Amino acid sequence: MRSIWKGAITFGLVNVPVKVYSATEDHDVSLHQVHAADGGRIRYQRVCELDGEVVPFADIDRAYDDGEQTVILTKDDLASLPAEKTREIDVLEFVPSEQVDPVTFDRPYYLEPDSASPKAYVLLRETLKRTDRTAIVRFTLRQKTRLAALRVRGDVLMLQTLLWADEVRDVSFPSLDGEVKISDKELELSASLVDGFSADFEPETHVDEYQQELRTLIAAKLESGDAVDTDATFGVAEHPGGEVIDLMEALRASVERTRAAREEGTPKKKKKVG
Repeated sequence: MRSIWKGAITFGLVNVPVKVYSATEDHDVSLHQVHAADGGRIRYQRVCELDGEVVPFADIDRAYDDGEQTVILTKDDLASLPAEKTREIDVLEFVPSEQVDPVTFDRPYYLEPDSASPKAYVLLRETLKRTDRTAIVRFTLRQKTRLAALRVRGDVLMLQTLLWADEVRDVSFPSLDGEVKISDKELELSASLVDGFSADFEPETHVDEYQQELRTLIAAKLESGDAVDTDATFGVAEHPGGEVIDLMEALRASVERTRAAREEGTPKKKKKVG
């Protein structure tokens, strides 16, 4: 694994240097869109709706539309915001772990000690374990301020970003407002059914069957020869502006242009008169 960020957990005068690693990875098979008629790769371009031209990524700004007016935000506008650029994971409070609602959990990250001695790291880990507390922290990652839960997983400290309070929807279903009568016999039978399915949770025993079947299908098509040549159907890769570039042609043209410029700038030698 490669660390994506370095910083330090801070609370009071305590400072725990850490490296941050993404705790999850995506194993889904990557699929492209192709033209059903000939298998040609479907590519998308950034086209301006006003002039119909393909716009290079460098010329694209952001905008906010309130339904009536649009405010354009340039790169300089966004850079002027007082974004936090510290490398601190600031502990706001230590709360009982049971009070952190799993519905607020977002992306998980592993933390590795980043100092000559891991003593401060281990001390914080053991303290969280013994007190059954979770640290609510705030830090900045990729120019965005994040709220996160700092907790323990095995022997490792884990940082799990949290959704902000206003990002979790309130829920109320009218169908549950009325009183529903449940008999003791129904509860007994239901509990018996649950008991019959009871087991210890072992994540490795559960697999993504769709992805397995998709890989089997792809392998079967490759083995049977039911495939097309990638270069012939997908064509040449595009640059962000959307124009097709042939790398060898670009290199050849660059060499010729450089040679021509050098020849034009070099004064011609006079022939010696014998």
